Amino acid sequence: MGRRSDAVVLKQQNGWTYGALGNHLWSFAGDDDRAYVNSTFLQPFLAYTTKTHTTLTVNSESTYDWNGEEWTMPVNLVASQVLKIGELPISFGLGYRNYLEAPDGGPDWGLRFIVTFLFPK
Repeated sequence: MGRRSDAVVLKQQNGWTYGALGNHLWSFAGDDDRAYVNSTFLQPFLAYTTKTHTTLTVNSESTYDWNGEEWTMPVNLVASQVLKIGELPISFGLGYRNYLEAPDGGPDWGLRFIVTFLFPK
């Protein structure tokens, strides 16, 4: 079994959205043959949305493994655009990820393709 604690703080003003998401996971009971989990996840973010619904984002999705004493620290640069297909707004995005820190054998970089269906009231 495990326990999880979450927190998010954000502010939006004049097209800008900034803040951070964080959580911590740790084991406290369960089968002895499972690995003990003790990890912190931090995601600071900064995004700007234009009047034409283009959003430019920089964020990190960093994880610290307290057991292995290792960081996984990618920085993401993402551009997305909201378009309408019929009456349905959809966001399409493309992102590049560069790892500032990764465990041995971990990745150096990555790409992200994003499709988000939006259902406003």
